[in-house]
Amino acid sequence: MIVAERKPLDQIEAMLGGFEKILVVGCGTCVAVCMAGGEKEVELLAAELRMKGKLDGKQRTIDEITVTRQCDKEYLEQLAKHIDNYDAVLSAACGAGVQFLAERYDEKIVLPALNTLFIGVAEDAGVWSQRCMACEECVLDQTGGICPMTICAKNLLNGPCGGTDHGKCEVDGEKDCAWTLIYNKMKKLGRLDYLKKIQPPKDYSVMTKPRKYTHEAFKEAQKEEDE
Repeated sequence: MIVAERKPLDQIEAMLGGFEKILVVGCGTCVAVCMAGGEKEVELLAAELRMKGKLDGKQRTIDEITVTRQCDKEYLEQLAKHIDNYDAVLSAACGAGVQFLAERYDEKIVLPALNTLFIGVAEDAGVWSQRCMACEECVLDQTGGICPMTICAKNLLNGPCGGTDHGKCEVDGEKDCAWTLIYNKMKKLGRLDYLKKIQPPKDYSVMTKPRKYTHEAFKEAQKEEDE
């Protein structure tokens, strides 16, 4: 899931300066799970903005709505009947959602309410940690399901480095060395021979930005339409 956190209220207020009618748009998937931009969070943010506006003597309207996903066109369409009534839209989605919303309604000012952090997992209640760099060349089959690009502070594909100390990372002594974790996991699985294989450097040429992916089934359908 994509993990994000809300921007400080003073930063959000600074972005909204000069706007009288503002629509706060939440997203009901990733950022809802990490309690940053779901329906409840959007209601709270809107309430805070209304209160702050009153305290500052500002005459403005703050409304809120939450869609299922801001990264999907069909869910953005339901905003069409509302969005013309506002001077600006405050999106409580990840960076992708903010951009997609701004692209769909390119005549409106769309502002980000959140800072997008990483692709991660829920470790515990209210605790998320990064697990994936979306590097496009997954090597988890070679490393026991532990990502060296993410877990290793140096992104080493062939480790460990010379600084590991008693299983701890030299960059952060509180963290386990990724390659110690990988070694122990591969030993447990009886697959240590896999670590003898030298991983080639990442081919960053395949990571052109912005990246785009089309499912094979849809490629075939498009090909048939073109023919």
